[in-house]
Amino acid sequence: MASNFFNNKARAAAAAAAAASGSSKQKTSENAEEQARLQPWVEKYRPKSLDDVAAQDHTTAVLQRTLQASNLPHMLFYGPPGTGKTSTILALSKSLFGPALYRTRILELNASDERGINIVREKIKDFARTQLSHPSGLDAAYKAKYPCPPFKIIILDEADSMTQDAQSALRRTMEQYSRITRFCLVCNYVTRIIEPLASRCSKFRFKALDGVSAGDRINEIAQAEGLTLDDGVVDTLIRCSEGDLRRAITYLQSAARLVGATSTQKGKKDQEDTEMTDAGSSLITVQTVEEIAGVVPESVLDKLTQAMQPKKMGSAYEAVASVVSDIVADGWSATQILTQLYRRTVFNDAIPDTQKNKIVMVFSEMDKRLLDGSDEHLSILDMVLKISGILGS
Repeated sequence: MASNFFNNKARAAAAAAAAASGSSKQKTSENAEEQARLQPWVEKYRPKSLDDVAAQDHTTAVLQRTLQASNLPHMLFYGPPGTGKTSTILALSKSLFGPALYRTRILELNASDERGINIVREKIKDFARTQLSHPSGLDAAYKAKYPCPPFKIIILDEADSMTQDAQSALRRTMEQYSRITRFCLVCNYVTRIIEPLASRCSKFRFKALDGVSAGDRINEIAQAEGLTLDDGVVDTLIRCSEGDLRRAITYLQSAARLVGATSTQKGKKDQEDTEMTDAGSSLITVQTVEEIAGVVPESVLDKLTQAMQPKKMGSAYEAVASVVSDIVADGWSATQILTQLYRRTVFNDAIPDTQKNKIVMVFSEMDKRLLDGSDEHLSILDMVLKISGILGS
């Protein structure tokens, strides 16, 4: 009797444990799916390998050869934002070390971290001089797939924001521990990297993405997400993002959320039924993308262009001031107006080249003012009146 009692009790406990384990695994898988669904598309579709990096063929070809040789120099990646600099070095690191060694062999510091001279002397130097450990348990198949070279990689993202003292302190660290540590500096402006630091690195320039490569990538993401794009949407995304693929993907995701084209889950607490909305039921149009990107409507620019035309009698100030006041009241971006007005002026054959030269100088002056934080209302008013004066001369 006692043995049967204990056996039954053990069976009941085992059954309860198995049920709990099954439910926990189900919850884990559901949480993973939910996290994947809510993840930003920029991270979701970040290149996993060098082959996935778009439009940087020369750079990826050189890095592929270094990947085969398993020997990297110190590297300096520079170029406009959203061109794949950080994605490339992360994909290269994952291809070198694999998931088992990635966390112990890679140190990534971003501009959001404090990166003064103390960080270089402490955190970076401590990681750089740490001797490599050879973890046990890595089978031959893993080593055959991932080279696992005998060095670590320190990634300094947005290195051009580092102070001069911090960059100077980094020189000695790069030389002293180069045998077991490689550095990769990622920046937008290579001129802000001190020359002694830049000369120690192999430079890779990342160019702004061309329309074909960016368009192919956007179409792949749209197809994977089940989106329906109207004619001209891809071209509009490329034009509004100005070669920044990250911004184009963000605009695409925002447009999908706006029109309700993404898959949504509806359920009640007592029911586990899930209803998925038809992803292709909503159409993403050019107008939707332009609204998200903050593009100023052509009608507004037409009014501004008409107001700045030189008058036969009197000044154009009253007409210009009225239109500019409406633009500021509607909340349109001064930077966006500058960009669109620049395109209109440069590609307008009716304006003589001598006047275009003077107008471009006005645009450059206003751009500098806006970057310095000047008042948008006064800046737009001053710019338009100056252009009006040039056109009337």
